[in-house]
Amino acid sequence: MEKIEFKHNPVLLNECIEALNIKPEGIYIDGTLGGAGHSSKIIERLSAKGLLIGIDKDEEALKTAKNKLKKYTNVKYIYGNHDDIKEILENLRIQEVDGILLDLGVSSYQIDAKSRGFSYIENSELDMRMDVNQELTAKTVVNTYSEEKLADIIFTYGEEKFAKKIAKNIVEYRKNKQIETTLELVQIIEKSIPGFAKNNGHPAKRTFQAIRIEVNNEIEPLYNTVMNCIKCLKNGGRLCIITFHSLEDRAVKNAYTDAVGKCTCPSDLPYCICNNNSLGTIINKKPITASEQEIKENSRSKSAKLRIFEKRISKNC
Repeated sequence: MEKIEFKHNPVLLNECIEALNIKPEGIYIDGTLGGAGHSSKIIERLSAKGLLIGIDKDEEALKTAKNKLKKYTNVKYIYGNHDDIKEILENLRIQEVDGILLDLGVSSYQIDAKSRGFSYIENSELDMRMDVNQELTAKTVVNTYSEEKLADIIFTYGEEKFAKKIAKNIVEYRKNKQIETTLELVQIIEKSIPGFAKNNGHPAKRTFQAIRIEVNNEIEPLYNTVMNCIKCLKNGGRLCIITFHSLEDRAVKNAYTDAVGKCTCPSDLPYCICNNNSLGTIINKKPITASEQEIKENSRSKSAKLRIFEKRISKNC
């Protein structure tokens, strides 16, 4: 049986901890617990009266986190999805929290473990599920989706210029044989992309990203997830979100902008009457990115962007 340590190098660690503005007796959520890289630093700043809630849909991540944080008694571990954060807090009978962190990246363990089928470098069975208990897998996507739907997913989620050609060749290939492994899919993709376009990273990178996003439903609920997270914050609480590609970043940025709101009253009115109240403020107009040193030490941090929102309820604009 494959033995790979669940490891996750926390991206923008110091920046996240500083941005959360941690109160020793506060309640904080790590909505993407992973290997507890960020959480181990959050819990260090909490007193015994503080509380850390760790959420993850990967059972291996939860096992690793429990072991790493075993000396702490003020941690609640939740097997679930950060998209359901409101329901999770309701079940815990907690109304509001002081801070929430979402690291939307795939962990090093998930990429490196052959059995998970995320990597386009290693040959393995097509899977790509973050939650191994869900039914939909990458194998299902590439073998049952229509050519039109595949092309749309690959173009939208992968921003792949040759999406139609890749989708067409996937459908042609599976007429004779089911696509079962990552290597089979990589070979189809490589044959679909002209030589002049293969100089910008691995040719399968964008398609694998797209299929992974589809399998794990990473984009569609993200806007609502961000808005729900903001609503779950106490006044003055902060939401920190790390994204790794433009689709995620755009969804977060749009949600933050809508949460800030905009007064629609005429400029000559002495006070606001439109009731378009703001939920808070965006702390950093430009996203925080990894330093050159961090990128050198952890190449996966290169595309990371951190956006911070602080909840501030005011009756006036």
